[in-house]
Amino acid sequence: MTKNRRPGEDISPIVDRGVRPALVLRIVLLAIVLTASAGAFIVFKNQLENEIVLGVLGVLAMAGIFFVVSALIGFIEVMPQSEGSDELARRFLDSHPDGTLITDRKGRVVYANAAYGAMTGATGEADVQTLETLLSRNRDSTEAVYRLTNGLHEGKEGAEEFRLMKPLNPETSSATGAHWYRLKARVLPDRQKKGPPLYIWQVSDISYEREDQERFFKELQNAIDYLDHAPAGFFSAGRKGEVVYLNATLAEWLGIDLAKFQPGSLAIGDLVAGEGLALIQSVQAEPGLKKTGTLDLDLRKSNGRSLPVRLVHRVSTTRDGAPGESRTIVLAREEGGERDQSASIASMRFTRFFNNTPMAIASVDGDGRILRTNAPFLKLFSGIVTRDDIDRGIRIDSIIHPADRARMQAGLDAARDRQSDIAPIDSLHPSDDGRHFRFYVNAVIDQSDEAPEEAAIVYAVETTEQKALETQMAQTQKMNAVGTLAGGIAHDFNNVLTAILLSSDHLLLSARPSDASFADLMEIKRNANRAAVLVRQLLAFSRKQTMRPTVLNLTDVIGDLRMLVDRMTGTNVKINVEYGRDLWPVKTDLGQFEQVLINLAVNARDAMPDGGTLTFRTRNVPETEAMARNLRDLPPGDLVEVEIADEGTGIPQEIIDKIFEPFFTTKEVGKGTGLGLSMVYGIVRQSGGYIYLESDVGKGTTFRILMPRHEEEALPAETDVASLAVDQAGTGTSAGTGSASGGPEKEPRDLTGDSAVVLLVEDEEAVRRGGKRMLETRGYTVHEAGSGIEALDIMEELGGAVDIVVSDVVMPEMDGPTLLRELRKSYPDLKFIFVSGYAEDAFARNLPAEAKFGFLPKPFSLKQLAEAVREMLDS
Repeated sequence: MTKNRRPGEDISPIVDRGVRPALVLRIVLLAIVLTASAGAFIVFKNQLENEIVLGVLGVLAMAGIFFVVSALIGFIEVMPQSEGSDELARRFLDSHPDGTLITDRKGRVVYANAAYGAMTGATGEADVQTLETLLSRNRDSTEAVYRLTNGLHEGKEGAEEFRLMKPLNPETSSATGAHWYRLKARVLPDRQKKGPPLYIWQVSDISYEREDQERFFKELQNAIDYLDHAPAGFFSAGRKGEVVYLNATLAEWLGIDLAKFQPGSLAIGDLVAGEGLALIQSVQAEPGLKKTGTLDLDLRKSNGRSLPVRLVHRVSTTRDGAPGESRTIVLAREEGGERDQSASIASMRFTRFFNNTPMAIASVDGDGRILRTNAPFLKLFSGIVTRDDIDRGIRIDSIIHPADRARMQAGLDAARDRQSDIAPIDSLHPSDDGRHFRFYVNAVIDQSDEAPEEAAIVYAVETTEQKALETQMAQTQKMNAVGTLAGGIAHDFNNVLTAILLSSDHLLLSARPSDASFADLMEIKRNANRAAVLVRQLLAFSRKQTMRPTVLNLTDVIGDLRMLVDRMTGTNVKINVEYGRDLWPVKTDLGQFEQVLINLAVNARDAMPDGGTLTFRTRNVPETEAMARNLRDLPPGDLVEVEIADEGTGIPQEIIDKIFEPFFTTKEVGKGTGLGLSMVYGIVRQSGGYIYLESDVGKGTTFRILMPRHEEEALPAETDVASLAVDQAGTGTSAGTGSASGGPEKEPRDLTGDSAVVLLVEDEEAVRRGGKRMLETRGYTVHEAGSGIEALDIMEELGGAVDIVVSDVVMPEMDGPTLLRELRKSYPDLKFIFVSGYAEDAFARNLPAEAKFGFLPKPFSLKQLAEAVREMLDS
């Protein structure tokens, strides 16, 4: 860095060839012109009377007068005028602390200030050297000058920094070692544009500046080293909870490789075990302020073990209330730390809390022996565990169903290894299969002096009511699924029955009881009525059967369910099934596994309101491939995978961890209980399987069910025989079944049409043809349409001259409710009758509340059709 100048020090430039040469040249030329003029007068003094000479003198006189006047008004510049701004600029360059050099395009020196001379050791104009000459001995500096020179030729300014082992002027430099210089170059603007451009070079010594930077960098490195190897852990997180820095101490405690750590690759939730993240998130500051909280929780090591720590967590909040960055100090909790001086009071408070908690709690040792329990535990398992049993060292296995004791032992082994995340265990009461429990096993990290052998804490919750709700929900959903399937079948079947009934009525009207065919016609109608009763029973069908695990081939299970799933998901959803080859058998409950697939299919349908593709895939997963997936809790062994993938809205990442929790739902109030996926999870886990999901918002969700391969000798599957409990409450004859005697109906009142115009809309040709013929025999004028679109066209052709419309509900292109809405726009008082095999409320919910219409269930007879039309016309 250039030293500061003392007051009064000479700052005159050592080279200044900017203006003086032009000034001297002008004075010399003026002197020559004046001398020549004087000599001319002397030589030609005798010829002044000559007219030519007089003319020349006159011209010269006029030129002189013009020159004098022009010089006075400033049109011609005789002496260069010095402006104040130019003088200020020159003084600025002369006194500039950086060495300043001005050259022309060819590198000739035009100007060099005193600072340049002091920096380069030049004492006079003869000693001044160009930068190319001064810096030619160093490669870095030569390249810097070369790049800047090329930039000047292109009209660009630039700056370069380079290092020299020796200073430019060793006599004036007090610094030792290598020297750093900063070189700037730019084009000097020429406002008058009278000549080629000039280049300004400025060079400054920045060695002291570099030394300050290096010293600051070393101090920063030392500070980072102190922070990295401090006896306490430290991490910093961003606004979204992403960890942007953690020190070496914390990384060593958690087993994290700092060489592989990238800012943002971990979140706070990845470091915390259990539900500790909720505690950290509970520390929130007021808008625009900061807050510090002290928390005792466990961190999760890379090997899955827990690390008990105390956090001093400081968070900030922006002025608008949004979460800000956080800084956290981590202190390891040492075993046998500070004791509470009032130990007896603390013990009493803990005992009171321990015995009044609503959850059953027991502490066990590494061998599974119960060490102590609270009061709810003894109450929950009364009759199995007593205090005397605990004193005798009863094992936790005594309260576990024999089928689940291996899973409990695995949980205890994980707790003994101090694993932080142990999957809950669902089990039955050892002597009462009607009672269900869920056990949670937590590892004991820091044993106390009172119970040094304590290895795990077991929490127990009775889930009998929840299981009852799940069973009830499964039965309800199954009934709804069967009802949906039955409705679809009934629609097509009722069309056939309606055509049969109408045709038989038509033949019976023209037949006599004495005819040979009369009895056959009556038999046809009687059996058609019986079939109609069966259809109604099918719509109300439900059953409950005993469930038991059997050896299944999932290809057959999905194949049998495909039609049911297709009916349930509706016409907007396309079903795609990809079967794996030579699929291994699995052992599970057929009814429960069907319920799993049905629930997932219904959820996929709800996630695709605009339609899409629902894909079922099955495949074998060998043990090596299963282990390579690194899925949590997945045991070794061959597996069979069932994949259910949709193209729906997807599940946000923040709720994926809660998706299997009971009573958690994303649906609107009244449209979901939150037990569907919880029941799916429970069924799969109780069957020995595992379920995982992957979801991308806006792209879809994929559920993967992994069932263990059944390797035992396949036995013939047992067949459950269950009686079909058919509700007989609605089996009596109703509209459309004919009379109980089976004979022709009597007509107590006039059902003729009086030339009323009827528009009959039905996509089934046989039903439409039979209905048209029957109504025409009653005197109606009937126009028929095969779809809703065709019905609109006929109404337009008739100019609305229709008294009543009789329409089917389910039709292609346009269904009955849509047709009603379209017709009521132009004909608000038009009378309308729906005919359908579905219940009335199945489609009425799609119509406005004020919509009025008649309803005739399929199948129906001639009389019922005529009565419905007549009553609607008379209403």
